[in-house]
Amino acid sequence: MSMMDAVAPLAVLAALALIAAALHDVAARTIPNAIPVFVGILGLLLRAAEGELAWGLLACLLVFALGVLAWRYRLMGGGDVKLLAACALLPPPGAVADMLVAIALSGGVLSLVYLAFRGRRPFAIPPRATSLFRRVLRAEVWRLRRGGPLPYGVAICGGVLLTLAR
Repeated sequence: MSMMDAVAPLAVLAALALIAAALHDVAARTIPNAIPVFVGILGLLLRAAEGELAWGLLACLLVFALGVLAWRYRLMGGGDVKLLAACALLPPPGAVADMLVAIALSGGVLSLVYLAFRGRRPFAIPPRATSLFRRVLRAEVWRLRRGGPLPYGVAICGGVLLTLAR
């Protein structure tokens, strides 16, 4: 088994975990601690497989330190900071800055969407939707009308997936 054969399944698992984090963030505005832990473990395995563990850990530590500052000044939520730090282990250390730019751009798009719909009812809730889906849609409409916080886990997921797809 070559290194690429081992790396591809780890990247797919990380992508699935990021999508789960984004969906949970939309539904509840939280990211369960198990997801950043899982993503971090996958990232450690990826960095070890590519022989870049020390540099990967340094990148993770720097991103975490910057995230803690953002959290301290209420610019990011704690779950977002943990997920962001874990995600810093996924790309090669030299691509972490690109990942952060991709996340910022994804966050900008997310912000524009939320600003466009702020104070409005952007869509009708389908009458045949499942109860969980209906509840999430109702909550999202309520948040949009009141200018609630962004589910930044969506931006993190989008930016990381764009980076990993390169």
